[in-house]
Amino acid sequence: MTPTPQPAKYRPATEIDALMPAIADPVAAAVFPRHVLRYRNDRAAGTVGLDGLSDDAWIDHFGRFVPLEGSLPQPLALRYHGHQFRQYNPDIGDGRGFLFAQLRDDADRLMDLGTKGSGRTPWSRFGDGRLTLKGGVREILASEMLEALGVPTSRTLSIIETGEALERHDEPSPTRSAVLVRLSHSHIRVGSFQRAVYLEDVSLLEALTAYVLTRLYQDQPGDNPAAQLLGRVVERAADLAASYMVAGFVHGVLNSDNINVTGESFDYGPWRFTPLWDAGFTAAYFDHSGLYAFGRQAEAIHWNVAQLAVSLRPLTDAPPLIEQLERFPELYGAALQRRFCWRLGVEGGTDAANAMIQAAVRGMIGSGTTIDRFFHDWRGGTARDASAYAAEIWAPLREAMADLRAIAGARDHDYWSDDRPCSMHIEEVESLWNAVDTSDDWRPLHEKVDAIRRMGGALGAADPR
Repeated sequence: MTPTPQPAKYRPATEIDALMPAIADPVAAAVFPRHVLRYRNDRAAGTVGLDGLSDDAWIDHFGRFVPLEGSLPQPLALRYHGHQFRQYNPDIGDGRGFLFAQLRDDADRLMDLGTKGSGRTPWSRFGDGRLTLKGGVREILASEMLEALGVPTSRTLSIIETGEALERHDEPSPTRSAVLVRLSHSHIRVGSFQRAVYLEDVSLLEALTAYVLTRLYQDQPGDNPAAQLLGRVVERAADLAASYMVAGFVHGVLNSDNINVTGESFDYGPWRFTPLWDAGFTAAYFDHSGLYAFGRQAEAIHWNVAQLAVSLRPLTDAPPLIEQLERFPELYGAALQRRFCWRLGVEGGTDAANAMIQAAVRGMIGSGTTIDRFFHDWRGGTARDASAYAAEIWAPLREAMADLRAIAGARDHDYWSDDRPCSMHIEEVESLWNAVDTSDDWRPLHEKVDAIRRMGGALGAADPR
């Protein structure tokens, strides 16, 4: 008999102190005119022992930013640099967010509570440090959908509407304001290391390396900690890239300041899910060259990890770093197969699985079948409606599927009997926001979150290995 999971206990931490004062600036949160709780993610909060907070206490901590007992006494705006669309920028950092608290989750991982829209910091430049309510709603939808689809992602913990009218040039203004809190497995970025090497601060590079290895990966440093760290990041980053592809997700802004060294996706601005398997599909209207298009995301993530390798050069010779970087393509291929088979509910690890993926992609492209429809219909290795896939373009897939076995219980959940898959395309995102914006109707959003979680329950947990 499987034991019932025990509720997580609240266990505060202050591990970031090991990097202070070099890594961040103490800041104060903005004072907002209103605090209306719009979204609290008790499922995520339960993993860190915060689900028992009353709504008033929730608003105090995640709207007014009263410190959590035993955690950080004051918010910290992190400092980092980064390549933004391949142009190096040394003048960035947390401009509208901060690290609010650290704590441990039910798997004993060190976790961060970070914010978005919590006010100006020394790194705000010309920004107002605020977040639109629409941006908060979009982050809920992105993080919930990605979690359900097995992508390692930050989770939106809280959205509180803050009662300010914001002027924005890329959406109707004035628009409503909000402050968001996300739960993440660290906010240390590739750009954190880039800043250290830019400043020629070897001691900070060493401290960052030790922090990530020991506190985030829970590894003991070996003979070459820099290469050891890079190897761990290469593994996680390759899996992240593969998970994006299988989810049909386009992050939109894969700059090096948006690449977490734990391989966790976060910071959802101009994201989209591509309906079709379209390598050129982009999420950001300003990505004119398609640098971060759907089919180029693995390349972009690998490139960013290479910038981490460059940053680690003061700590080690190049050959061991190059050796780790060169593992990325093979790791990515293995992760793509594993995750593709997981979403289909079939066993992988064979030549037939590789043939199946190639045939599936050709079939989706040639027939115009959407990604979500394909995975929904072929769950368990057999098409729900054989007549819909009778065309010759699907013949190689049918042949490859014949050599793959379904995972036990792959179709047991009643979700697989639904006529339509749960999807998250831009038209629905806009519709959900319109209900909030025009009628203050939050019911469709909460119903969508429930539907996404139901799909996640049907898929089961992904095995990132």
